[in-house]
Amino acid sequence: MSQEPQIAVVGATGVVGQELLAALAADGHPPRAVTAFASERSAGREVEFSGETIPVEQAAEDSFRGVKLAYFVTPADVSRALAPAAQKEGAWAVDLSPAFRLEPAVPLILPAVNLAVAREPFHGRIVSCPSAVTTALVTTLEPLRARFGVERTFATALLGVSSAGAAGLDELQQQTIELLSGREPEIGRLPHRIGFNLIPHVGDFSRSPDWSSEELGWNDECARIWSARSRVEIRGTAIQAPLFYGHLLSLEVQLASAASTSDVRATLKESSHLKLLDNAIERIYPMPMLVSGDPAVHVGRIRELPGSRSSFALVVVVDNARRGAALNAIEVGKVLLRRDEAV
Repeated sequence: MSQEPQIAVVGATGVVGQELLAALAADGHPPRAVTAFASERSAGREVEFSGETIPVEQAAEDSFRGVKLAYFVTPADVSRALAPAAQKEGAWAVDLSPAFRLEPAVPLILPAVNLAVAREPFHGRIVSCPSAVTTALVTTLEPLRARFGVERTFATALLGVSSAGAAGLDELQQQTIELLSGREPEIGRLPHRIGFNLIPHVGDFSRSPDWSSEELGWNDECARIWSARSRVEIRGTAIQAPLFYGHLLSLEVQLASAASTSDVRATLKESSHLKLLDNAIERIYPMPMLVSGDPAVHVGRIRELPGSRSSFALVVVVDNARRGAALNAIEVGKVLLRRDEAV
C-alpha cells in the first residue's frame, strides 16, 4: 500500500490543473496517490500523469474522504463550497481562486515571501494563494522594499488569455483563425474581441466604477502578504492581451530612499526568485515567450525616471500558469503535509 499522501486536484482538466499535475509528476508522486476532479461536464475524461492516465471524477462535497491535501483550481463559488468540505474531512485545502484571498482567518501565502506562515499555527486547514500578477509584483518589489523601502507602485499589466482558463485560450485561437480568414468572429467569454485587440477590462466593476476587481485585488493581496511590514500602495491597469500564456507588467516604482539604477539592478539580481534580463542594447529583456516554463519571475528594462533619484521603471514577466499559480500551490502544499508528518 502506498505511503504517499493522497492528493486531489480539483479542476484537473483546466490550464492550471494540468500544470499542477505536471508538477506533482515531476516530484515523483505516484499516479495511484493522485485523484483528479473536475466539473460534471468533464467527468469521465482521463488526464495524463507520469505516463499513465487518471480518470476524472466529478467533484462533490463527499469527494475528500482519505485525501490529505486538495488543490483547488476552480471558480470562486466552487472553492467556497468545496474547500470547507475538504477541510471537514481533515484535508489541507490550497485554493488558487479569489474566494479566500481577503478572508482574515485564511492565510494568503506567496512562497517567495511569507512561506513561514504555512509552518505557523492558524485556524482551520484552508490556505489561499495570490494571483499571478500579485505574485510578480511582490516577488519583484520585496527585495527593493527590504533594502530601500517602497512607497507606491503603478502597474500596467498585460494578461495572457490563459488567465481566463481554457475558454480564453480557445477564444483567442478561434478569433485569430476567423480574422485571418476575413470573417468577423463571435464574442464569447471576454467582454470584447480579443483577437488582434487589447481590452482594458479584467475582472468586474462590482466594487468600484473606476477600478476592476483584478486591479483592486493587487493592492489588497500585497497588503496581506506583507502583513505588518511597511505598507506599499499599489494601483494599476489590467489589460487583457492577445497572448496565450504569460503576463507582462510595466511598473513605475517610487522608492522610500534614493538609489541608483545600478543599486536597483544589483538588488534585484541578488534575489533567487528573480531572473535579471536587462541589456536593451543587446536586445535582452523580459518577454512572455522567454518565461514559459521558468519558475523564476523575469525582470529588466530598469530605468531611472527623470527628475528623481528614487523613481524607477521596470518590466516584469511571469508564467501565469506555472510560477503564478501551480508552483506557488505546490510549494505551500509540501509545507502543510510536513506539518502533519511532524505531529
